[in-house]
Amino acid sequence: METINAETSVKKNETLKTIYERRAVRVYQDKPVPNDLIEQLLDAGRMAPSAINKQPWRFYVVTNKELIKLFSDEIGKVAAGHYHLAFASGLLKMVDAIFHGAPVVVFITAPKDSDWAPLDIGMCAQNIMLAAKSLGLDTCPVGMGKFIEETKSFSKLKVSDKEKVLLSITIGYGKKSPDIHTRNKKNVTYIE
Repeated sequence: METINAETSVKKNETLKTIYERRAVRVYQDKPVPNDLIEQLLDAGRMAPSAINKQPWRFYVVTNKELIKLFSDEIGKVAAGHYHLAFASGLLKMVDAIFHGAPVVVFITAPKDSDWAPLDIGMCAQNIMLAAKSLGLDTCPVGMGKFIEETKSFSKLKVSDKEKVLLSITIGYGKKSPDIHTRNKKNVTYIE
């Protein structure tokens, strides 16, 4: 594993700079995100490529603090049933273990019958997260957000029974930026 030197690799390219600076942030300021910024992020997500241009994503944006906290608490309990007890017991002790006090949570769904949707949603989410970083916001992809479907409060999200929640993303103004993790650079095989 090696540390990738962002300054050397990035030079003056803003796209690469944004990619290297984006981190999964789990501590947010208590500061709302303006709706126009949220819309810009969703538009960035809509620009992602998708199989046969199906654009399978639907966005469910939650900005109500109490509802985000409720979803977080209920998802935490459901997730505890899916993961090893050591992880789950720590999860249940945390104050907002799932959404980390973020002022915005976006749930991204796709049709249940779409084989390519998980890949499409991943690209859509990456666009959203990179756009957020470029606009001074921080994010964290939260895979456990999919457990919202197993909670008592799922109906509050108003997701159609033809859709499946594949991912959620927290969005807000981060309190700190984690350091870059080392990256494996020995994972390439060139075929000549």
